[in-house]
Amino acid sequence: MGGRNFSKKRQLILDTIKETDSHPSARWVYEKLKADFPDLSLGTVYRNIALFKEEGLVISVTNIDGEERIDGNTHEHAHFVCKECGCVYDIFSSNDDNAAQCPLAGFETDRTVLTYYGRCSDCINRE
Repeated sequence: MGGRNFSKKRQLILDTIKETDSHPSARWVYEKLKADFPDLSLGTVYRNIALFKEEGLVISVTNIDGEERIDGNTHEHAHFVCKECGCVYDIFSSNDDNAAQCPLAGFETDRTVLTYYGRCSDCINRE
């Protein structure tokens, strides 16, 4: 991690994000770790997530109800965000749909972010 001190808490925060596919918020990560680390602060979680984003270890997916949602899977893929229940789903494609090239002449794409917004099948089926 760029020569920075990689503390046990920092590693646990990163592991917690990478071990879930729920696309957690900082608050979710904090709540998950707080029982085992009572001296952990929400601010520490936010600062570490910011560091992880800077270093490319996690990506920001979307904001839901004012909370940023994070993905520990940094491989290029799309997402679906349910506007009703707030769930975030990964969308993996077997072709290059998720790696679209920039249509502007003379531009080069480093990363493409594709996010679909709507209602998930669970919310639709609850009607």
